[in-house]
Amino acid sequence: MLFRPSLRSESRLAASLQPQRNTTGARLRRWAALSVLALSGACSGTKYIPQDAKLYTGSTVKVQSEAPVPNESALTTELEAVIAPKPNASILGMRPKLYFWSLGEGKTKGLGKWLADKYGERPVLLSEVDTQRVKTLMANRLNNNGYFKPAVHSKVQVKGQTAAVDYTAQVGKPYLIKEIYYPDRDTLLDRAIRATQSASLLKVGEPYNLQTLINERTRIDGVLKNQGYYYFAPDYLLYQVDSTLDNQVNVYLKVKGSIPKRAAQPYVLNRVSLNTDYSLSDTASAGRQPIIYSKYRYYPDEKMFKAKAIANATFLYPDSLYRRRRADQTLSRLMSLGTFKFVDIRFRPARNQPDSAEYGHLNAIVRMTQVPKKSLRAEVLLVSKSNGFVGPGFRIQYRNRSALRGAEQLLVNITGSFENQTRTGTNAIGLTSYELGADAQLIVPRLITPPFDIQVRNSDFQPRTTFGAGYKYVQRLDAFRQDVFSLNYGYTWKTKLTNEQEFRPIDVQYVRLADTSATFGKLLRERPFLANSFRQQFILGSSYRYTYNQQVLEQRRNQIYFSGGLELSGNLAYLLSNLTSQPKEDNPDGTQAYTLIGQQFSQYTKVDLEFRNYFRTSSNPTSGNKIATRILLGAGLPYQNSKVLPYLKQYGIGGPNSVRAYAARGIGPGTYRPRNASEEQTNFYDQVGDLRFEANAEYRQDLFPYVKGALFVDAGNIWLVNEDPDRPGGKFEPGSFLNQLAIGAGAGIRIDVQFFVIRFDAAMPIRAPYGTPDDKAPRLNIAIGYPF
Repeated sequence: MLFRPSLRSESRLAASLQPQRNTTGARLRRWAALSVLALSGACSGTKYIPQDAKLYTGSTVKVQSEAPVPNESALTTELEAVIAPKPNASILGMRPKLYFWSLGEGKTKGLGKWLADKYGERPVLLSEVDTQRVKTLMANRLNNNGYFKPAVHSKVQVKGQTAAVDYTAQVGKPYLIKEIYYPDRDTLLDRAIRATQSASLLKVGEPYNLQTLINERTRIDGVLKNQGYYYFAPDYLLYQVDSTLDNQVNVYLKVKGSIPKRAAQPYVLNRVSLNTDYSLSDTASAGRQPIIYSKYRYYPDEKMFKAKAIANATFLYPDSLYRRRRADQTLSRLMSLGTFKFVDIRFRPARNQPDSAEYGHLNAIVRMTQVPKKSLRAEVLLVSKSNGFVGPGFRIQYRNRSALRGAEQLLVNITGSFENQTRTGTNAIGLTSYELGADAQLIVPRLITPPFDIQVRNSDFQPRTTFGAGYKYVQRLDAFRQDVFSLNYGYTWKTKLTNEQEFRPIDVQYVRLADTSATFGKLLRERPFLANSFRQQFILGSSYRYTYNQQVLEQRRNQIYFSGGLELSGNLAYLLSNLTSQPKEDNPDGTQAYTLIGQQFSQYTKVDLEFRNYFRTSSNPTSGNKIATRILLGAGLPYQNSKVLPYLKQYGIGGPNSVRAYAARGIGPGTYRPRNASEEQTNFYDQVGDLRFEANAEYRQDLFPYVKGALFVDAGNIWLVNEDPDRPGGKFEPGSFLNQLAIGAGAGIRIDVQFFVIRFDAAMPIRAPYGTPDDKAPRLNIAIGYPF
């Protein structure tokens, strides 16, 4: 019950209650202070330190000099690297790992022991710090960087139950290189070393640095290995440094006087043997007579591989100087054929060839272990496409790894799938699909370019010529049936590990539409643009694509990916038809077009660009914590014989690998959106375009073993090049396209077992191209693999 006393009684009551209130408040303050101290001690870790010990909290390093210290921050970092031990991990002065460690102290099992083993960390004490050893290591590092006769001091800073160590390094001016002297004897080896001087890593006037000297030794060894010095090693080189000058040094590079004779002479390849059927039980081809092909000794015979095919991928030539670069290139080329499980090269002194005064001789045997020539593989798949179709599928693949005895790979695939896309709240037609297909590829491990003989001699990767043909049957229920025939011929080659190029001079497709339903037929009659994109036609394409991919450099913290493609179709056919005055065929919409063998052909130019960047937030190369970004740009321009791109070549946006807050092909073009029930029924076919812009950003975080999390934001849209009255607002306008981007954001969970990734992404629309989204409910995407 609450009451308010009179003024007189209120003063007396306050006076009578004051001592009791003061006593209670003091108690509360004492308990609060004790609780804070206890919590602070527990979280800071000092609670678990023995009474006479100090918790080591880390060290600082300071470099002092009367002269400017070049690259002082890098030098300080190098000195910090030798400090040991490392202190306990802390967050804002708190050390929760020490608390978890205390839960398991003295226990052999139970929850406390598990928490200690999983998350705990024992205290690191000041008594474990060997300051003298650290100072000695720092002095060595300073000497290695040209700061001779340094003075390193340490001072312990104690604060309560904790202690830190401050290190101070006092240095003078760094010693600079005054002169560099290379071996001067009149021998073949010394002359070869002197010839490398122009590319030396040692520069006059630069600071003395031990690591640079080590790197220079390694560089010289690499050069010598490519000049025949098979038995030479970097340790056979030594440095003598004269530091008696005033802050300057003279560096003398010499060859040790005690190196083996064989290390001082270059070697020539005498006999090169190629064994394409090597196994661990092989006895070095004993008892078998080789085939002699272009001076190669080829084992065992040509039943599996023609000698020419293997010799073309071998860069070790009899009677030529040994070069390590050629040996590495041979290993890479033979492995990239895809027909061998293991490849290695053995070099041995040639016993039947006596050494000359300056040159020795080596025999080389290239040993190859085959994978089975033929294989049959069947897979049951969960098909997940970028257009949002998901469903079960299968693939049966036959592979012959030497179809023509030249390491040509023949692949025959039979595929099938049942796919469906659910679009809530619509009765769109054709969202259930059946597909059956068969295709064959012949991959030849060389460039077939008659009448020219083009070879990529300096690449480590085998160039390829590919011939392909295929057929696909597509049945979209309640819509249409489509037959797609394809024929292609092209080349792929790599000049570096990160660079790949693909050129297809012939990439032909023939698309035939049949068995259209009454509803879909009515749609084509009402949509001239759509009817043109679905017309029966040839796609006479040629394409080129360049890919630069740093993801293969796994140790690199920041990785860049770029892919750019150009596709042309129908230009040559149009030129020939025009020059020969061929008649044009009339279309229902009043346009005219040339034909080829009685069928119209499409004519367009298409450009696709993709930029990605992956930045790993952790210095650990195995960490999956990274920021991934992507930008997609695409433009398809129809002209002359076409007013619209073929439907197969048009862009759609939205779905599990695009703007995830919207359904596949649920955005655009431009500000267009279905205006009535009829357009809702056909919007899957309407919402495509000629231009595309898309941007994605995603933060990925390791959560548990094989489980990763992600936060992401997506934006993008598509547009038309030419105005379509049936899709108002769809044409691209340079001044307003940024305001027409659809934007969505969300979070996801990924189950990543390295060879297989299942992805669950929930995304919410933030903005629609036309403004506020009609439906702000989050959308769940289930997909296979990462979105990019």
